[in-house]
Parts: sequence; structure tokens; C-alpha cells
Amino acid sequence: MTVSLADKPWLKNYDPGVPHEIDIPNHTLHHFLEQSATTYADHTAIVYRGTTISYRALNKAAEDVAAGLRASGFKKGDRAVIYMPNCPQFVMAYYGILKAGGVVIATNPLYTERELKHQLKDCGAETVFVLTSFYNLLKKVQASGETNVKRVIATNVKEYFPFMLKLLFTLLKEKKGGHRVTLSDGDIWFKDFLKMGSKAPRANVDVSADDMALFQYTGGTTGLSKGAIGLHRNMVANVYQLSSWMPDMEKGKEVMLTSIPLFHSYGMVAAMHLSLAYGFKMVLIVDPRDQKDVLSSIEKYKVTLFPGVPTMYNAVNNNPDVKAGKYDLTSIKYCFSGAAPLLLEVKQKFESITGATLVEAYGMSETHVAATANPLKGRNIAGSIGLPLPNMELRVVDSNDPSKDLGLNEIGELAMRGPNIMQGYWNMPEATKETLVDGWLFSGDVVEVDDEGYVYIRDRKKDMIIAGGYNIYPREVEEVLTSHPDVLECAVAGVVDPKRGETVKAWVVKQPGATITEKELIDWSKGELAAYKYPRIIEFRDELPKSGVGKILKRELVKDEAA
Repeated sequence: MTVSLADKPWLKNYDPGVPHEIDIPNHTLHHFLEQSATTYADHTAIVYRGTTISYRALNKAAEDVAAGLRASGFKKGDRAVIYMPNCPQFVMAYYGILKAGGVVIATNPLYTERELKHQLKDCGAETVFVLTSFYNLLKKVQASGETNVKRVIATNVKEYFPFMLKLLFTLLKEKKGGHRVTLSDGDIWFKDFLKMGSKAPRANVDVSADDMALFQYTGGTTGLSKGAIGLHRNMVANVYQLSSWMPDMEKGKEVMLTSIPLFHSYGMVAAMHLSLAYGFKMVLIVDPRDQKDVLSSIEKYKVTLFPGVPTMYNAVNNNPDVKAGKYDLTSIKYCFSGAAPLLLEVKQKFESITGATLVEAYGMSETHVAATANPLKGRNIAGSIGLPLPNMELRVVDSNDPSKDLGLNEIGELAMRGPNIMQGYWNMPEATKETLVDGWLFSGDVVEVDDEGYVYIRDRKKDMIIAGGYNIYPREVEEVLTSHPDVLECAVAGVVDPKRGETVKAWVVKQPGATITEKELIDWSKGELAAYKYPRIIEFRDELPKSGVGKILKRELVKDEAA
């Protein structure tokens, strides 16, 4: 008998205890926090620089945020932006917005003025929760008059530091010539907003699983970021899908290293939502590049779960103090790696150091977040992104004719359907039609599924660069570079980089008579693009290879680079 994708051959390779199908309860995202605040009231929900926050206190803070929003005129369905890195205020604001019936937009703190302005304009948010480090940039965008922002709640990174650390931080900042941020009239400090909310009536908004919870902005081949719409039930579903993959996890006992940024859908769902759903202790790391903080936190708090990207695990592998045996990392049980290919050497070395199981998984912002993963106890295949999670359906379709389904061991575009799939892109009906067809999400990734149901990515999304776990779309970088008066035309692609996996390279043709140098153009681009996007390498050419119809042939440039 011939086996097809419709037969779900992957089910036979699920670990014992992992269900083939799961029932998805019909509740909201913030129900997770409310439930844990009852079941694990005095358990630690968040550890941040030595400060601990209980589930009871976290839920109370989220309730105060919601009450403060409602008292300020915030209505159900309004959008609110969180513009900060990992910190307790992020979590409090996130769940407070949901409790108020709002839609969360988590903004990348690395955005430039241009990128921030586009996102604020597109989502139409009137409310922004911002860290003081980014306050001046936000006020500059607000002053442009091109956004709807009118309600700004500001906070600082040391707000929840322990007393002595807060004092030391303040003294060091003053010594370095730092200055206190003075808020504009009408803006309010987060701590004062909580006080106001604590005195206001409780929000008590009727929110259902079918209400919008999130716009998760992702890159686009048009150069404009797109807001993937997530309903409460989409992210609730993925939490249950992920937890089903770990049938031996201990509710109320696991410790989650949260070094993945919470503004990214990966950290948001796989770290924050999963932790708060099951009463885990969430150890917040502000900067995942701070190896001392990462390693000492793993050892001190006996971290058991560590979701990350390959560069994080590789950094641990090559840390001199780890090699010298100065840290005990053996508490780690499971690690899911995503956002970039996981090299076998990195996996094996990390597992030998920690004793943990490190498996590669796959997902997108549009799947909120995971869609496939390798088994934690069963067979892991190098180069595979694993098996579809429970309740996921897969198709492989002809890349040139999406109506034509392909079979096992045939290469084509991956299409997915499941309870975690987005509802579409905010304000982008045409992009939605291209990506979502009859509930099927067309990923743009070219894959192959073998007889055992393991999925292999054979080619990434067209032209997409993955550098250090970040998705970068060349079209956006090209548009920025060609806006420079000295650039006639350019092409951008990813090239191999030993640290980032890939990095951004641009091939540029100068305007006649232009004398701009590589360093000058790179330095200029830093002001126009987020730090992970700007080109690290620029090669000037007299002309770029083109097809008969004038299309720049990037594949020829990449081929030359490889040679």
C-alpha cells in the first residue's frame, strides 16, 4: 500500500506519551496566568537580576495595567505596543493589554526611526509601553504626526532590580555621564501607571478565544513588515501543542531560561506563554549575548528548559569558562533550537557538555510559533526539522503550480494547516490571499518529507537571509541602499559567516563619478536599518549580471561568492 502525506506517517515516530491529537480548550491567553495565579500563587513566576516576582504579584500587576488602560479610555480591540527588551514590565504590560481586551504589538528594540514609524502607522496603536532607552526615538516618531500615538507609559531597566543593584546601576550611570529621562507632559511612569490602575475599577472585559490578541510583525519580500494576526486561540493552541511534546514535564517545577527576546514570537510563545501556563519559573535574560549572565543563571537557578537559536548554543560550547568547567550546566533537560539550521557538531558538543537533549524545531511568526520538532527521546535526524506537532497537517505542493500536490520524497513548497495558524496579515488583503488559501498557510519554504514523516528544508524562503537567528529580507536592504544618492543599483544576498550562520552582503554599482567607500556606505546604512540588518560586506562592481529581461541574477553573484 502506498503511503501518502495524508496518512500522517510521522505519527508512528512520536515519543511514547505524545498524543496524536489534542483537544484545544476554548479559553484566552491570559487565562493561563490567572489559572497559575490560583494554583501556584506563591510560586516564583519571574526571576530578574535576583528579584523574584510571584504568580500572585504578576497577575495583580497585569490587572492593574488593564484597569489603568481602561481608565485612560482604552477600548476592546485597541492596539498597544510594547517597546522594550526582556524585563518584568514586558510581561506585565503584555497580559495587562490582553485583560483590557487589547491587541499586543511587541516591537523590536533594534528598530530604526524609519522601521518604528512604519509599524506604528500600520497598527494604528495609540498606546506604547516603552523603555527609557528608546523613549527619545519614540517621541521623535510621535512628533512627526504620522502615527496615532497619544498614550506613552515609560519605564527603565532597573525598575525591578534589587535595591543594592539598582543603587550601583544608578551610580555607574551617573559616573559615565548618563542623565535621567524627563517625561513629556501627558506621559507617565510605569510605576505611577500601576498605582493609578490599582485604584481604578477592575477591567472585567469580555474577551473570547476568537478575539485578536497579537499582531506579530514579520519581514516581507516587499520590504514592508507585515502584522500576522493571532487570535487568542491560535497561541493557546500552540502552547498545548508544545507541552504535549514534553509529556514528562513537571508542572510548577520546571525552570525556563528566557534569553530569547520576548518581542519575537519564538520567545513569546515557547518561553513566556508556555511558562506561565504551567507554573514554571521564568528566568529573564535582558541580553542573550551576556554569557556571564546566561551561564550563571543556568547554574544558580537550575534551569531545566532552554529554548534558543544555534548561535546561543554555539556560544556556550566555545565559552572559555565552560571549557574550564567553571559552570555546572547539567540541570538542563530539554532545548528546542529554531530560527536557523542547527549544525550537528553544535548539537553534539552542547549535549556532551550539559547532558541535555537539544533538538531542532521549525516554525514561523505565522504559525505562532512552532509547527514541527524532532522527538525529545526518539530518533533525531541531522538536517531534519523533525515531525509535525499534534493537530498539524502538511502538504508539499509543486512550487510552480500550488494546486498540484506532491508525495513523499518529492521536493516542493511546504503548506501547513492547524489551530495555531494566523488569520492573515493586518491591512494587507493581497498578501493574505497569496499566503493563506482555504486555511492552508503557504510557507514559501521548499521541503521534502521522507517515508518516516521527517521534514527537511531544501531551500529557505526565496532570497531570505537568516543571520544569528534573525530573518532579513534583501528587498528591504536593497531599497534602503538604493535611496543613497551615490548608489545606482544593488543586489543583496546572504553569504556564509562563521559566527552568524549567514551575513548580509551587497553588490553595488555606483553612480557615475561617485567616490563613496565601502566603510562610508556601511556606516550610513547603520542609521537606516536595524543592527542585525545592515550589510557587513559591500562589493563594488561596474555592472551586475542580468537576465534577458533585465532582472538582476543574484544566483550568479552568490555563485561567484561561493567560488
